[in-house]
Amino acid sequence: MKNWIADYIQSHKAALDSVPVESINSLIEIFRKAWQEDRQVFIFGNGGSAANASHFATDLGKGASDKLSKRFRVMSLNDNTAWISAIGNDYSYDDIFVRQLENFAQPGDIALTMSVSGNSPNLVKAIEWSKKKGLVTIALLSERGGKLAGLADHVIAVGDPHYGRAEDAHMMINHIICYAFMERAA
Repeated sequence: MKNWIADYIQSHKAALDSVPVESINSLIEIFRKAWQEDRQVFIFGNGGSAANASHFATDLGKGASDKLSKRFRVMSLNDNTAWISAIGNDYSYDDIFVRQLENFAQPGDIALTMSVSGNSPNLVKAIEWSKKKGLVTIALLSERGGKLAGLADHVIAVGDPHYGRAEDAHMMINHIICYAFMERAA
């Protein structure tokens, strides 16, 4: 067991090391511009990435915003269970994010998704729609890339296909973005 744990930690370090600093810096600049222009930020994912979306929205909307002169306008599209279930029931589970974006999104807003596979139909559909409507699209992925790798304007693909390590690295990226504002580095 100790060897497995040591190997997991070593692989985790390698996954974190695969994240390009310059790409995170670019995302911080995109978020700064969205904040300056009072743009809306939409974050969404499935499973563990849904939990990361909620966490990121909380940290950006509360933690980072508490340190700034005005607040980030941010929403996790995973957080309204009644709306998600109504859309899934009446239309399709593939529509649970795009139908929410139809109600709120404006050109210049940000649509950020997180996915290890990069192929979830509901995420792909939301990013396709967002691009057509002039949103800035961001995908945090694993090395698998998937369809989202070729769709989003800005892609960071963690160099590991493992769900746990990729999702952990995505949360690290999210924390770096938030703490850039919270610690006034941005």
